[in-house]
Amino acid sequence: MENTSTERIQAIAKSQKEYFVSGATLDIKFRKQMLEKLYRTMENWESRLCDALWQDLHKSYEEAYLTEISIVKGEIRNHIRHVAGWAGKKKAHSPLKLFPSRSYITKEPLGCSLIISPWNYPVQLLLNPLVGAISAGCTAVLKPSPYVPNVSKVIENMIKEAFEEKYIAVVQGNRTVNTALLEQRWDIIFFTGSPSLAKTVMAAAAKNLTPVVLELGGKSPCIIDKTADIALAAKRIAWGKTLNSGQTCIAPDYILIHKDVKDSFVKAFATEIRNLHGEDIKADYHYVRMVNDKAFERVTGYFKDGKIIYGGRTDAAERFIEPTLIEDVALDSPLMTEEIFGPVFPVITMDDTDKPFRTKVIDFVTSREKPLAFYYFGKESDGWEVIRRTSSGGGCINDVIMHIANENIPFGGVGNSGMGRYHDKDSFEAFSHTRSIVATGTWIDLPFRYMPYKMFGLVKKIL
Repeated sequence: MENTSTERIQAIAKSQKEYFVSGATLDIKFRKQMLEKLYRTMENWESRLCDALWQDLHKSYEEAYLTEISIVKGEIRNHIRHVAGWAGKKKAHSPLKLFPSRSYITKEPLGCSLIISPWNYPVQLLLNPLVGAISAGCTAVLKPSPYVPNVSKVIENMIKEAFEEKYIAVVQGNRTVNTALLEQRWDIIFFTGSPSLAKTVMAAAAKNLTPVVLELGGKSPCIIDKTADIALAAKRIAWGKTLNSGQTCIAPDYILIHKDVKDSFVKAFATEIRNLHGEDIKADYHYVRMVNDKAFERVTGYFKDGKIIYGGRTDAAERFIEPTLIEDVALDSPLMTEEIFGPVFPVITMDDTDKPFRTKVIDFVTSREKPLAFYYFGKESDGWEVIRRTSSGGGCINDVIMHIANENIPFGGVGNSGMGRYHDKDSFEAFSHTRSIVATGTWIDLPFRYMPYKMFGLVKKIL
């Protein structure tokens, strides 16, 4: 894919700045019309988006619709219903000391936004933030990933058909293009990707004190207590780990399991993989491949870090990796220090000999960077206790992944897994500035606040 030139990027940024300053995006009616246009455009381009997802990731239509298209469309519908209320001026209480003033809270768009997305969910993770930008009244430059060239090109053509470039534009290319983009001055940068790249984004944003939303990743733990329903846990975990072939920022990354249920879980996991994908998962239409050869080599390289107890089949020509469980893993090995982003699952067994299992889990998780997601399988009350004593962007009790599917709750990271949040009203808020305004009447002008502060004793009591 051809890189967008630096000159072109500068011209787009300039035209969007002029368009935003013109006030064209401020009207709520305009914003709703643009959201409706995005919705219609996605419906018209649905088959082309899904075909491109198949070409780049071997992602089936069903999985593409469930994990990409439907999530964006749901977000759009939600914003169309609520944007007027979110953007409306709201009255706030004014204390007696401000008499005769009235206080208000207003929302204003931050301005020109830059949205950089990754390759693993290239439709959802680019267009969902765009919904927030449109809803808030911003302009947007979209930068899709070069690792999914078919999807990126379809999105470029789709956006070009629907919107003027001075309002919403797509630029293409590699990290050289990212560098050129980050040299421009934006009013907000929304980045989804790795923590290492996020540091580059944040350093560039700091030069202009530009706010950032960073949606990152990390090693999301999956705890399986001895009180868990093992068959159900295995089913849900097998689904979550094979969804997009593990190339999901909130995929369960590693397992901490009670020794009393480890063997039964391994057997149940194997059974559920067959139930989900058939006797030969390689032949399953719904099983996604690694995005490129580099990803295939990186993920299969983890095999050497422990003993394979399930799976392990690969096919380099197809970039196919069978779901694989690995035990006897050194805690300082790459498998336990790097985000896996693939269908390989290290299994760490713990017991109650020297201290309770849940205490060990808490100690282990809190000794590492804060993850984007946290999953606990077992008695719900115990799950809440473990969650209370740990930190993560979000999570589930007795499930995986599903917290991202609810557009009514925020999604975001914490610490090394990101900052800021979006979905629902939080997407609108991410691209907005909350502005406080005090409107003071002119029919009376009380003298107490003016020098030389007459009747200060009375004023002091009021304060």
